[in-house]
Amino acid sequence: MASETIVSFQHVSMQFPGVLANHDVSLDIRKGEVFALVGENGAGKSTLMNILYGMNTPTSGKVFIKDQEMKSFSPSEAISRGVGMVHQHFMLVPSFTVAQNIVLGREPKKSALYDFRKAKAITENLVEEYGLQVNAMDKVADISVGLQQRVEILKTLHRGADILILDEPTAVLTPQETEELFSVIRRIVQEKQMTIIIITHKLYEVMAISDRVGVMRGGKLVAVENTADVNERILASMMVGRDVLLGQLDRNDPDVTDNEPAIVIDDLHVADTRGLPAVRGLNLTLHRGEILGIAGIEGNGQSELIEAITGMRGYTKGSVTINGKSIAGMNAGQVRALGVAHVPEDRLATGVSPAADVTDNLIVGKEKLPRFSLFKTHLKKRAIRQYAREISEKFDIRGAGIDTTVGSLSGGNMQKVVVAREFSFETPVLVISQPTRGVDIGAMEAIHQLIMDKRNAGCAILLVSADLDELYRLSDRLLTIYEGRITGEFTPETIAKTEISYYMTGGQKEAEA
Repeated sequence: MASETIVSFQHVSMQFPGVLANHDVSLDIRKGEVFALVGENGAGKSTLMNILYGMNTPTSGKVFIKDQEMKSFSPSEAISRGVGMVHQHFMLVPSFTVAQNIVLGREPKKSALYDFRKAKAITENLVEEYGLQVNAMDKVADISVGLQQRVEILKTLHRGADILILDEPTAVLTPQETEELFSVIRRIVQEKQMTIIIITHKLYEVMAISDRVGVMRGGKLVAVENTADVNERILASMMVGRDVLLGQLDRNDPDVTDNEPAIVIDDLHVADTRGLPAVRGLNLTLHRGEILGIAGIEGNGQSELIEAITGMRGYTKGSVTINGKSIAGMNAGQVRALGVAHVPEDRLATGVSPAADVTDNLIVGKEKLPRFSLFKTHLKKRAIRQYAREISEKFDIRGAGIDTTVGSLSGGNMQKVVVAREFSFETPVLVISQPTRGVDIGAMEAIHQLIMDKRNAGCAILLVSADLDELYRLSDRLLTIYEGRITGEFTPETIAKTEISYYMTGGQKEAEA
């Protein structure tokens, strides 16, 4: 185990208007270790790491990097000291190639002109040195999220980082991509003696990859432990200040008076943004009072399916009927009017307005209700603000007040805003994608029970998740999808998680006699 301290926080506090994000944090991080930083949404993890990366200047306290105190706080200063950070939401130029993104800001020149050949060579050398396989000449817009993350890491390494902060690095990765990332982390820590700091909510990943773990709660560092000395249950309890373990949900007989289907899809064909087939002849039926889970490796048509159902994308063939009405030609607003609420997979792109405050994001879709407007033209601001306070408290949106811009919230609290708004609609159909992505274990427990409460009340729920544990825990039925086709239908009790992957990768379930 490495023992040399490479980063030291000494009595660091960070005060934002109305929020003490970090309170008297003292922490030493060692050279050549993988250090995991865990805590609930709003616990102060990202704020503390943003201080280390120079994005925040602490209100009080000192930060030392390699025994040198940071006097000025800026990303350029942190980078010059060997600190790099890969954020949850990547900072890449989609229209640029991989190589162009990696050398961005440090472009090689030849006779005062951009040297494309040198940029390509730099990228290929980094790929070989660190084992992060990616094609230097691919356009970033055309590669997977997992490969985009590799580009972000390589860009950081190109800047000379030997202290690498990864903020929720596996939130958008498949299990295979996660294991590949962990293999790279293990190798560069061992071979390069780099220090890796991982901000995460996934406790099983903490156990799998870290040497030590720090637990934050309410802005304070409440514990630092050797990972070998703790387990998931202990860490979860430290995070939330009480015993937490995702156990049995309150699953009751649904409150339904008939068994009429809420969604019927027949021979659906949907193209992706490039015009290529993404959903190919898909059929499914969702009934009231059930949760129908869609299990598949990301990129197999789930996104296009959900966009077609919710009116965000047209379809080229087939039919979609919601509550007995065809949605052919309808837009998202018209589909919502049929009684559909939607938690989208990408909260930042389609779930929230980052520049708007919490209040405005929570009230979207309800502005013209008599409770909140006069004659549908004049907003009742006092009633709206009171509603926002009630919903924020009910759904435990932390880290800010109702006037805070949503873009400044942590990823988990941003997700809570989306869930709070959509679950507050009294709709008979709920379409949910990745409901707990980037959410801590306490919030996950609460969101899962909210989903189950909706199901128990008779709501029809279509659930897409990359987390098999989540699908098994919530679903009444499971459909597997591969290349836009349904490959099998199961109940969670009839197939093991290790077996269902066969159908997620193209295996076909034989028709029952």
